[in-house]
Amino acid sequence: MPRTKHIDQILKRLPHQPGVYQHFDVNGRLLYVGKAKDLKKRVTSYFSKQLHENGKTRLLVSKITDIQWLVTSTESDALLLENSLIKEHKPFYNILLKDDKTYPFIVIKKEPFPRVFATRQLIKDGSEYFGPFPSVKTMHTVLELCRKLYPIRTCALSLTDENIQGGKFRVCLEYHIGNCLGPCAGHQTTADYEESIAAIRFLLKGNLTKVVKLLEQQMQVAAGDFRFEDADRFKRRMQSVKKFQAKNTIVHPTITDVDVFSIVQDARCAYVNFLKVQNGSVMQGHTAEVKRKLGEENREVLEAAIVQMRDRFQSESKTIFTPFPVDLALPNVTWHVPQRGDKHRLVQLSERNAKFYMRDRQKHLEQTNPEAAVIRLLETAQEDLRLTSLPIHIECFDNSNIQGTHPASACVVFKNGKPAKDDYRKFNIKTVVGPDDFASMREVVYRRYKHLKEHDESMPQLIIIDGGKGQLSHALEALEELGLRGEIAIIGIAKRLEEIFYPGDSLPLYIDKRSSTLKLIQQLRNEAHRFSLAHHRNLRSKAALRSELDDIPGVGPATRHKLLSHFKTVAAIRKATQEELKVVVNTGVVKKILDFFQSSSPKE
Repeated sequence: MPRTKHIDQILKRLPHQPGVYQHFDVNGRLLYVGKAKDLKKRVTSYFSKQLHENGKTRLLVSKITDIQWLVTSTESDALLLENSLIKEHKPFYNILLKDDKTYPFIVIKKEPFPRVFATRQLIKDGSEYFGPFPSVKTMHTVLELCRKLYPIRTCALSLTDENIQGGKFRVCLEYHIGNCLGPCAGHQTTADYEESIAAIRFLLKGNLTKVVKLLEQQMQVAAGDFRFEDADRFKRRMQSVKKFQAKNTIVHPTITDVDVFSIVQDARCAYVNFLKVQNGSVMQGHTAEVKRKLGEENREVLEAAIVQMRDRFQSESKTIFTPFPVDLALPNVTWHVPQRGDKHRLVQLSERNAKFYMRDRQKHLEQTNPEAAVIRLLETAQEDLRLTSLPIHIECFDNSNIQGTHPASACVVFKNGKPAKDDYRKFNIKTVVGPDDFASMREVVYRRYKHLKEHDESMPQLIIIDGGKGQLSHALEALEELGLRGEIAIIGIAKRLEEIFYPGDSLPLYIDKRSSTLKLIQQLRNEAHRFSLAHHRNLRSKAALRSELDDIPGVGPATRHKLLSHFKTVAAIRKATQEELKVVVNTGVVKKILDFFQSSSPKE
């Protein structure tokens, strides 16, 4: 890319060190923040002589007038610094989680007899925050379980030793209904209250197995001391925790303290799902929509999203599952790409959640903007088929013949993803003798686009040929002869395995069977086959109904109908005398009929 003298000087000064770089435009606006193992190599690559294939990257580079960088000790430090700068400045070309809103947390307040409650504000006062919870309902369920198992105070009183010993407070209704044990009036000791808080802390961290073991120990101790009411209370608490745990268990309980990430995408956005797993239970789950700014690959999007989501959800898990290898230097983290078993099923669960979220977002968008469905379909097709323009106008060709008889072809037209039946065209094969699908395809493609070119009509953005490499190559010859090869994209689809063929490429492209792009192509192919077959049947029907009378000059359909109505068969008309024929038609027609049958009779 062209660069200024100022940029050249910066590139010469860049060190071969890990760090973070920042691109600025002429107005000093921060355009992009990136990390690098080697600052000099990474930043220089933006300005290499070889142009970037991605148009958005070229646009970014064209706007860069200044570069700043920060050297870090390690690559992982660069990763953390990059994430911090992106969150603070929100550069236009960086990947950002779209739903960057404030989620609720559960806090254990740092105070005498700590309260446990929900909050959206994180105050750095030494309190412990757990979350965030993407679902408020989930957060309230967890909070309700904590309070049900361990009665703790909900009041905001200042429970200092001085206030309690001075008898400043009296118990409230919560104490009388059993939701609090009355620490404000000295009815509960600090040590007993802290035991409850410690158990709640375990529960909020997702260590439900430890909570169950602790309750079981307390139950046995109480039973051994003949405190059967206390033992029964511990038993009921333990059953509640097990019931809550059972609702969340989806994998083997040995899988613990794991983060799971997956990604799916459509033409516009990527969707990254995050699952937090503790003791075989999914404790948190969230899907974020990510707007790709520079056409990044899935791997790049996932890497950026992992850093941002772990930071948002304050995850410190040392094990991360992903659907494919990623290149992230997170300290003390082990990466896995599970291939089978419970771990693989966990990644599949994450992908399923991401897909459901993506479909829900798409349906919501379609409800609010019906045209969005069409745009999304065409954008997906453009990306899947590697087209340079949106395929608003698509045409598909198909041939029909039976052992070379009555060869016919048809062209169907889709505009904005829907059939444009007024633009459908039928073709009778004129220049090809015998069953030659290749030559027939060449003829109809040539005739179709010769007509469009001569009449200055709009050309399609995509041509689909129903057939493999042979039909495609002959259709391509027709476009070349018309000088249209580089102007219109053309592909072939083979029926057997739904293979997509491109000109000059011997290897086919296989599209996901569930893809909307393949369904659109199949719809076009099936419609072309239906239309072509209907045309072929009409030709055969007309041929079957044809008689010798059709060949008599000057005898039209009305006259033929009169003759057949009177004489019933062509054989009877052939044997009729002049007087018998005059009963039905005039003298001139009688002479034509007699002359025709006389000339067509076999000579002895």
